Amino acid sequence: MSAPVVGAAVAAVLALTWIGLGFWAFVLVGVAMLVGAAIGRVADGRLDLRALADAFRGGRSSS
Repeated sequence: MSAPVVGAAVAAVLALTWIGLGFWAFVLVGVAMLVGAAIGRVADGRLDLRALADAFRGGRSSS
């Protein structure tokens, strides 16, 4: 799927959650989507957790 299609689907899910279940359910679903995306990137090898932790601690990147 293309990025605009995925973005539209995510926006639709979040909007319907907000309308149907309220703001805090919207926030919970949004956080769950972010966590799921991060787990997927780690599983694919596109996200290096050590480099991310170093960046948050103020470490230098080798790339």
